[in-house]
Amino acid sequence: MIRRLIAAAFAFSFVTLSPAQADLRLCNRMSYVVDAAIGFEDKAAAATRGWFRIEPGQCRLVLQGTLDAERVYLHARALDVYGGSPLPPSGHADLCVSTGNFVIAAARSCRSGQRLARFTEVKPTETEQGPTASLAEEADYNDEQARLAGIQRLLVLAGYDASPIDGVQGRKTEAALAQFVNDRKLTADATAAPNFFEVLIEAALKPEGGGFSWCNETAQSVMAALGVEEKGAIVTRGWYRLEPGRCLRPDVSGQARRVYSFAEAIDAQGSPVRRGDKPLAWGGDTMLCTREAKFELNEHRDCAARGLTAAGFAPIELPRGGTTLRLREP
Repeated sequence: MIRRLIAAAFAFSFVTLSPAQADLRLCNRMSYVVDAAIGFEDKAAAATRGWFRIEPGQCRLVLQGTLDAERVYLHARALDVYGGSPLPPSGHADLCVSTGNFVIAAARSCRSGQRLARFTEVKPTETEQGPTASLAEEADYNDEQARLAGIQRLLVLAGYDASPIDGVQGRKTEAALAQFVNDRKLTADATAAPNFFEVLIEAALKPEGGGFSWCNETAQSVMAALGVEEKGAIVTRGWYRLEPGRCLRPDVSGQARRVYSFAEAIDAQGSPVRRGDKPLAWGGDTMLCTREAKFELNEHRDCAARGLTAAGFAPIELPRGGTTLRLREP
């Protein structure tokens, strides 16, 4: 195996073996698009190859030929669009990787342009398609659920309310996906197109489109609530969680011309963050009711008497092209 990898390092391709021999596949059952690299160890020699872009719910062939190495290693990294990597840095071996496509025959001693990365040993399982290694997360998605959860995660990053990220096709996800397709002027079958994740990633890197969005430009987690005029009354909904550096577009049905916004920063225990003697919050003078847990309220008189909390919301006019409220520390 290692000898074949060394030969492949000079040819920049792996030797294609007979169809009867098994090929190694890597499946991504996480809700993140990842770049993966594989490593092999045989008789104390090690080699690596990468990068393989693998979308949620996708399997890719990463090695052609019989898998006869003593150990197989995997290193995966989530794309930068997700912020901090959700993948743990723990592993079993430090092997060399490089930028772009690479094959490294002597992967324990890095040369110029290479760096060490932590690889984890994996035990491929035998399937009908041959030996398969999988990336998974705590939710234990199957392929279909992983793909949907990956779509939900990127929609949220792009500013659409497709939460919770659970791989379940609910009404909120359907509405967010339909709004995304409409905002981007995509065809009805765009979600099944091979490049759909590329479109989602582009949108997550630069949220845009109509409607209303919050963008959290602080170092704090933020909980936000929204008021929308419906049938002559203001309906408030919350809470929407915005992590630092993230944007979110809540569902604003109909052709709303105005919304009402309130947001406050919270610490790791869920308590309001204070600056001096005041909470770090963003709102206005329109007093509307909220409650501590998730809520939807359309009556805003005597909040305290009904066990609710009155909060000052800011009215925000919505121009035709939509608007984004950027939450910043004073």
